[in-house]
Amino acid sequence: MSEKVPGASVRSQEDLNPFHIAARQFERAVEYLPNIKQGLVDMMKRPARTITLEMPVEMDDGSVRMFVGYRVLHSRIRGPGKGGIRYHPDVSLDEVRALASWMTWKCSVADIPFGGAKGGVICNPKELSEGEVRRITRRFVSDLGDNIGPYVDIPAPDVYTDAKTMGWIYDTYDMTHPGRNNLPIVTGKPVDIGGSLGRHEATARGCLFGTQQALSRGIVQGLNDVRGARVVIQGYGNAGAISAQLFHNAGARIIAVSDSQGAVHREQGLDPANIGKHKDGSKTVVGMPGTRNITNNELLSLECDILIPAALECQIRSDNCSQVRAKYIAEAANGPTTPAADRLLYSRGIPVLPDILANSGGVTVSYFEWVQNIENEKWNEADVNTKLRTKMERATDNVIDRQKAVNEQIKAKGMKNRAGEPLDPIDLRTAAMIVAIERVANVAMERGIWP
Repeated sequence: MSEKVPGASVRSQEDLNPFHIAARQFERAVEYLPNIKQGLVDMMKRPARTITLEMPVEMDDGSVRMFVGYRVLHSRIRGPGKGGIRYHPDVSLDEVRALASWMTWKCSVADIPFGGAKGGVICNPKELSEGEVRRITRRFVSDLGDNIGPYVDIPAPDVYTDAKTMGWIYDTYDMTHPGRNNLPIVTGKPVDIGGSLGRHEATARGCLFGTQQALSRGIVQGLNDVRGARVVIQGYGNAGAISAQLFHNAGARIIAVSDSQGAVHREQGLDPANIGKHKDGSKTVVGMPGTRNITNNELLSLECDILIPAALECQIRSDNCSQVRAKYIAEAANGPTTPAADRLLYSRGIPVLPDILANSGGVTVSYFEWVQNIENEKWNEADVNTKLRTKMERATDNVIDRQKAVNEQIKAKGMKNRAGEPLDPIDLRTAAMIVAIERVANVAMERGIWP
């Protein structure tokens, strides 16, 4: 789970609509794939299905409140839809549509047989009781009906949803679809009802594996390993907190972290275990003994080796990316960097391991959970992590290799888009999108367009 931090609401001249950002990223990558037919490009760009639900839910005091929920299926070309469900007061349809499309490309980059989907309910779980959240969840799942299913569209945790929420989703679906093996309907479940060992840590662990592989390939001069690296983490939900622990265990030095209340900095390093204890007691990282309180903007501008955005979208933008002093960025969150910021960071020589690669460990182990559920198996955690490492290293290599091949071609003999205009060298995000779009397009053509 990512965690919201201040910053995305800052007034900016950029268009921060996440669906528009996702479209621009897609359009840029497609310029480097001129052989894909325009009709197929149009089909891959927009979601296949969008559902909006208006849901009455009885509250603890006996009153009834209306909640709005969304489920967007972007693509089923490579397999059933796959994507999380988030509960947040700022959930919007365009946000969910963007996240669904990013899931399509994420699954494709990771080379797992899923398409992309996403869901969300507009609510503030911090202001709701557990019983109210449970009733919202059950109503949402029951209203979706057969629009979700083990071979249709498979939910997972996201912002302010967790294994407990996924257990309620499984139970609701199982009660309304008796007589089947319904465990594969949702991933990220509690381990004792079909969840996979290693799933809780998978997003952060995948980010670590991808970063280790990227650094070993020499994408940052003088930084070949996470050992000794100074790491800054924006957002201290599951993705951020677990990243802190795993990078710390791998020998990195965590020098700053933030949450929705602010940030703390200690150049000598922070112990993630102590951060966790402090946050459990005070509900924020701010005020941790022995640290300096700073703002979120100050956190982003700290000099460091590795910056891990683990919050929400549009945190690194054109109006603040010039202040970023990291040598390398690994996106544990979805959509934290805008297209304008991408261009500026690339021009400054700061590589960004994009979200569709860097945080694909979560959906990869969700796929492993789905397979275990279908086969009625339980894999040990070491096997899960070994398989995850293989997937992340292979995906990272594919993206770096594609970036190198495209840029070498541009340097050697140029490359033109559909309009005959010369193309510029690409960053890692565009390389990842090229790999992903090409795979989806190939499967679409191999299957043929129905009917």
